[in-house]
Amino acid sequence: MLIVTVNSGSTSVKLSAFASGDAAEAPRAVLRETHEGRALEPEPLLRGFLARLGASPGALAHRVVHGGTRFTHPVRIDPEVEAALESLEELAPLHNPVALRWIRAARPLLPAGVPQVAAFDTAFFAGLPRLAAEYALPERAGVALGVRRYGFHGFAHAGMWQQWCERGGGGGRLITLQLGGGCSVAAIADGHPLDTSMGFSPLEGLMMATRSGDVDPAALPYLTARLGIGVDGVLEILERESGLLGVSSASADMRALLADPGAQARFAVELFCYRARKCIGAYLAVLGGCDGIAFGGGIGEHAAEVRALILAPLGWAGVRLDAAANAAARGGAARISSPDSAVTVWVLAVDEESALAEAARACLGPAHQ
Repeated sequence: MLIVTVNSGSTSVKLSAFASGDAAEAPRAVLRETHEGRALEPEPLLRGFLARLGASPGALAHRVVHGGTRFTHPVRIDPEVEAALESLEELAPLHNPVALRWIRAARPLLPAGVPQVAAFDTAFFAGLPRLAAEYALPERAGVALGVRRYGFHGFAHAGMWQQWCERGGGGGRLITLQLGGGCSVAAIADGHPLDTSMGFSPLEGLMMATRSGDVDPAALPYLTARLGIGVDGVLEILERESGLLGVSSASADMRALLADPGAQARFAVELFCYRARKCIGAYLAVLGGCDGIAFGGGIGEHAAEVRALILAPLGWAGVRLDAAANAAARGGAARISSPDSAVTVWVLAVDEESALAEAARACLGPAHQ
């Protein structure tokens, strides 16, 4: 059976198809495509992909960023699930509405009876300890309204943990950094996340490509008054005009900023690395030290200079990079720590699409293996 996966983001989509064998055999990729752009039209892209596939899929799986408190496992999409996903749009305005567009575009293109499955980036963090999950708010304004830390990039962080274990690990305390257009860090102990930097929405935490990350919430009413715009206008600035783009006033692309000799571009890179390093320090405290650090995502896998800027000042924590190994690591799995490093550091490429196919197969059961 063929499983098609749709990994849609705010500025791109990855379409893949996997041949699903028996339960003991991992799904095998047979076709992959990536499309970039902020105004991608799902229907023609899906129609063309299915035509190139040359066969009808047995299932279609979507990565959905925010599952709220309800969706902690993959689910088969029906009208009730779709309505619930729509109610979560305000929590992930750059992502959940896009996923729903792809879900709705796929329906008329699939043969009758072919199921669609939603798998959630928040699911990996559903069991966060209460100390990490809850904000210091009164119950009526916090947990009663679902205002808590959800965590995101779950497929990526879970995938880095799995690869760390497959490569011998060397201990059960791992700090994972998913650095790309969106960025997050997780503290994982024996496969269980203890904390993560993204919170109620994917806006919290690290500095990102166009997202600000942490900002004092008192700045929001201040900015609405000073700029003469509503809350939605301020959120638009924080979501789409901040981060690397806002600080540099030049680009959201880390590659361009690393090549730019200007002082403001350099400051943007250094601020990005500082914020990531500060989070690593916090998670060393959460874990009581760590055995490993893993980098994933477009920046994490390909920007050796960024990895070095983040980790070079952490010699006090036993982190020592092998400069040559770090420079050579440009995607794919590679160990970049020196032999005498007390903390093992890896670059790990995570295949979110394979994880989506596995999630769909598990959700639908033996009939779809």
